[in-house]
Amino acid sequence: MKKFYLGLAVVATLFAACNDDDNTNGGGEPTAENELIGEIKNDSILDASVEYILKGTLRISDGGKLTIPAGTTIKAEPSFYSYIMVEQGGKIFINGTAAEPVTLTSNAANPKAADWGGLHINGYAPISGVTEGTTNRAEVDANVIYGGTDANDNSGSITYMKLMYTGARSSADVEHNGLTLNGVGNGTTIENIYIPYGADDAVEWFGGTVDIKNLLVVNQDDDMFDVTEGWSGTLENAYGIWTKGFHSTEADPRGIEADGNMDGNGPDHVGQSDFVMKNVTIINNSETERFSNTPDGAKGLRELVKIRRGAKATLENILLKNGDCDVLIDFQDGRGDGLASSSITYTVEDVTFDDATYGEDGVRMPVEGDATVTESDSNAGCPNPQELFEWTGFTEWN
Repeated sequence: MKKFYLGLAVVATLFAACNDDDNTNGGGEPTAENELIGEIKNDSILDASVEYILKGTLRISDGGKLTIPAGTTIKAEPSFYSYIMVEQGGKIFINGTAAEPVTLTSNAANPKAADWGGLHINGYAPISGVTEGTTNRAEVDANVIYGGTDANDNSGSITYMKLMYTGARSSADVEHNGLTLNGVGNGTTIENIYIPYGADDAVEWFGGTVDIKNLLVVNQDDDMFDVTEGWSGTLENAYGIWTKGFHSTEADPRGIEADGNMDGNGPDHVGQSDFVMKNVTIINNSETERFSNTPDGAKGLRELVKIRRGAKATLENILLKNGDCDVLIDFQDGRGDGLASSSITYTVEDVTFDDATYGEDGVRMPVEGDATVTESDSNAGCPNPQELFEWTGFTEWN
C-alpha cells in the first residue's frame, strides 16, 4: 500500500492524463504535490498534514482504494467537474473521528452552494428496472455504470465527514447532490455525516441497499433526503433544518422526497423503493412563507414529506416542526402515487399549512386506498441532536 505524504502529483501510475488544458472534462494532471485529479487504480492513502486541492474529477476505478485519514481537508476548485467519483469495484475509506472529522469543501474565497460536485459512489446493488439486475448510467457521467444483483456490495466506509457547498449543475437535468449513492450495497458503512449549504439534494439514493446512520443536513436548496430508483435501506437518526432567513431557489424543495422508480417512468418495474427512515426531525426555522405563497427565487418548503411514484415508505418516529409549508405529508403525484402499504408515525409542532386544500391534518392520501399515517404527541424525532452532532460545530438549532 502506498502512502503519499507529499501528495499524489508525483505518482504517475495514479493519474490518467487527459491532455485537456482547460480541464472542462475533469481530466488533466496535477501540477503541485497537493493537487488531486485523475484516476486511482491502486491502494492510496492521503496525508492528514497536507491540505489538498481538488482540481477536477478524481476517480477511484475498479480495484482502486482511496483512504482519507482523520483530520484531512480537501478543498475543491469551484467547477461542475470538481467531484470525487467512486466507480463500481472501487472503494473509499473516509476515516474521520468526532475529534478529527474529514472535511470536503469548496476552495472559493467566499464559498457557497453549488461550488463543486460532491461525492458519488457507484455499486453493484439492485436498482429498480424492467428485470432484476438492471443497470443504469450516472447522471453526471454516462460512462459510469451502477446497479446489479449484489445487495451486500461493499464500496468502503465513511465516518465523521463534513461535505460542504456541493451541488454544482450543468443543467436542470444534470446536477450533483452532496452525497450521491448509486446502487450502493449494504456492505458499505456510512455514519456520522454533516452536509450543510448545498444545492440540489443533500443525499440522494438511486436504488441500492446502503444504510446511513447519524446524518445532519443544514440549509439544503432542494430536498434534504431524496429517494429514487428502488432504494431499500434504512436512514436512522437524521436531522434536517432550514435556519432563520434561508429560502430555496428550487422548484419543489422538500424534507423527504421518495420515488419508487426513476422519475415515475417505470411504474411496472421490479424492485421499487421500499425503505425505512426512523428517528428523523425536519425543522423549518426560515420564517419563509410556504412554497405557493413565495415568489420565484425565494421559495419556502413545498411538502415536508412526499411519497410518490410507487414508493413504499416506513417512517417511524418522525418530528415535523416549525414554519410554513403547503402540505405536511403527500402521497399523490401525476406520475403515480406512493403506495397505500406505506406507514408513517409522526408528531407535528407549530407548522402551518394549506388546511383549506389538504384538511385539518395536512395529509393527502393515495388515490387507491389510505396509507397508515398516525399522528401522535410522543414522537421526538432524532435523539439528542445537539449532543449527537456536536462534532460538526453547528450551533443554529433555534
